[in-house]
Formats: sequence, structure tokens, C-alpha cells
Amino acid sequence: MNKSFDRRTFLKGATTGVGLGLVGVMGLYSYSPLRKAHFPNVDRKMTDIGTLKSVHVTNISETSWFENAVLMGDIKKAGGLLVNQYDYNWPPFGNGKGLGKGSYEEGIAKIKQYLPHDLEKAWSIIEQECVSVENAGGFAALLDIEELDGTKRKFLLDSGWSYKWMDECFKREGIDAMLRDKEIEALIISHEHFDHYWGLPVTLKYDPDITIYIPEGFYEEGKQYIKDSGHTGKLIEVKNGLNKIIPGLATYVFPVPIICRVFGEQSIYCNVKDKGLVSVTGCCHQGIIQFAETAYNELKYENDNFYGIYGGLHISPFDDWDPKYDDLVISLRNYDFDVIGCNHCTGLVCANKFIQAGYPVVRGTAQHRSKDTAYLGNGDTITFG
Repeated sequence: MNKSFDRRTFLKGATTGVGLGLVGVMGLYSYSPLRKAHFPNVDRKMTDIGTLKSVHVTNISETSWFENAVLMGDIKKAGGLLVNQYDYNWPPFGNGKGLGKGSYEEGIAKIKQYLPHDLEKAWSIIEQECVSVENAGGFAALLDIEELDGTKRKFLLDSGWSYKWMDECFKREGIDAMLRDKEIEALIISHEHFDHYWGLPVTLKYDPDITIYIPEGFYEEGKQYIKDSGHTGKLIEVKNGLNKIIPGLATYVFPVPIICRVFGEQSIYCNVKDKGLVSVTGCCHQGIIQFAETAYNELKYENDNFYGIYGGLHISPFDDWDPKYDDLVISLRNYDFDVIGCNHCTGLVCANKFIQAGYPVVRGTAQHRSKDTAYLGNGDTITFG
């Protein structure tokens, strides 16, 4: 191992949906001289997932919602973070009964006949039946993969939330044409949350036959939504653990409970020739340390090097801050990433702390309603390899 860190498995079962379990563990042990005695060395599996030449990521949208205060106000008034997300009455599943009185069955019944091809009509109904419609955005990213022989392949990570916003973003980045021309071979859904998944019909509008990978743990509403959205292609439910997709690219499903009655997150690992491992995540509810530790414990990758990480890192998604979070920022140095591209639920406060700590953060342009150059924002890109 060429990194100056004796890695340990120390976060199993610690991470909660908002990262508080992770932070608690870090706060107790980060500076304790007894820390190493608690965490034995692990036997590394060194599973070979193959290699690829490069990964180019286009940020289609990282703006999952536009105002934290609106989202958190809705959650609080509807009963809190443990309420079933399908009950909030957010778009697209509004039944006209108001905040916290929603129903998947009642909401989808109002728009199902228009999915996925007449999203404008569906959205006009949604605007009448749902709450906080204008606050909905979404997360989605495009992965352009180049294999060792020069073959180019494209994968879509997530499909956002708002039909209106995501369709605008897809058209802005040319995703609509790529889907229509069958250039994107699969949609990888990171998890069932509203801001990553509920925009599914926007993808299916352009390619209803696309292969979809979902993580084990989806609830019945989530699975039914795939059918109700008009999907006609192959659906693959990925079991917990490692799933190889193509040489050099694999997903990993973490069985973690997440806020708003969601369970399980699927993240991506890419092994870049001569460079090392690139980790790509939608929200990283499993925690950034567990994400890195899992790679170290289970995978074989070039130069045993953590080359890069991209996506939402779920440290301070609502831009609050607790001093305990500083332990996590400090501990990230142990993994010695060469490149960091962060946005979405990382939190702008946290992203700026990464920059202040001297981490190799790739800055963005703050365009298309992204708020700060500390993020790789909407329309920004990053290349690994």
C-alpha cells in the first residue's frame, strides 16, 4: 500500500441517513490514542473488477432542491425525517389534500395516463395537486466511459426529481438526443429518494426501453413507479454488495437505512488504468469513510491508489455545521485522493472547508442555478484518466 495510512474497518453500522452516526464515531475516536486498539487489521479481498481508460462525468443537475428552508419546512410540518416520502405530497405524487397527506396510489392515478410521453400535461396537473412544486430540482450525472480498446460507453446515474427542471437539463446537455439515439446503455439509480428517482419518466420519455439498475431495498411504491412510468426494458435489482457491469466499472449496494423511509444506496467504482480508483456517488448515505473503506477492503485497483471521488458526499446537505463534522473533514486527508469533485448533499459549507484544508477540489462555474464555485455545478464536467 503506497498511502501512509493503516486502514481499518471501523464504521460498520454507524452511518445514518444524515451522517450523524458517522460523525459521532469520528468525534469519539479521531484523536484518541486508543483508537488503533479497537480496530483490527482486515484481510483484503482484492477482487479484480478490470480496468478502463478514462471516466468523463457531466453534471446534468446537482440542484436537488432550490431552497433548503422550503424543503426542511415541509419535512418538519409533515412530521419529520422518518415520514414516508410518498406521503409528503411533493411532486409528482400530489393528491390535492395538502402537506403530509399524500398517497402514491392517489397521486399516480392523476398522471399515469400521460407518462412518459406527455410530461407537459402531467406537470400541469402536478402543479395543481402538489405542494412546493417550484422547489423541486434533481440530481443526475452522465458517465462517459472509454475502455482500454477505445470503445466508448455511456451510463446515466439517476434521473432527478422535477419533470420540468430535469427535461430542461437533459436538453441543455444533449441527454435527450443521446437517449433517443440509444447511446446511453443503462440508467443506474443510486437510491429511491425523491430527488434522484422521481424524475424517472424524463429518462423514459426519450428511451422507455433503457436498462435500469436499482439497488435491493426499494419499497413497493418505488418498484410500481417503474411500471407506471412506462418502462419497457430490462430491470435489474442489484443485490447488496459488489456488481460488475463492464470491465473497470462496478456498482456496490450498501444496505443502509436512509431518511424518509428509503433503504439502500448503490454507488459506482471505476478502476482507471495507471491512475487508480474513482468513486462516483449520488448521495453517499453510507458515509464517505465507509465508501472508501469498502473499496480498500474489497477491491483491487491500479497502484492501490484512491485516484478520485465525485458526487454528493452527504456531510452537510442542509448547510448546517457541527464542530464534530470537522473530524470528518480532517480524516478525509488519510485517504489522499488525487482529485475531488463534490456537489449536491456535500454541502457548500463542507466543500469550502475542503478547499480551505488544501484538498484537491476541482472548482465549478456556478452556472445554471448552481450557487457556488466550490461545487462542480450544473453543466460542469470532470475527467479522470
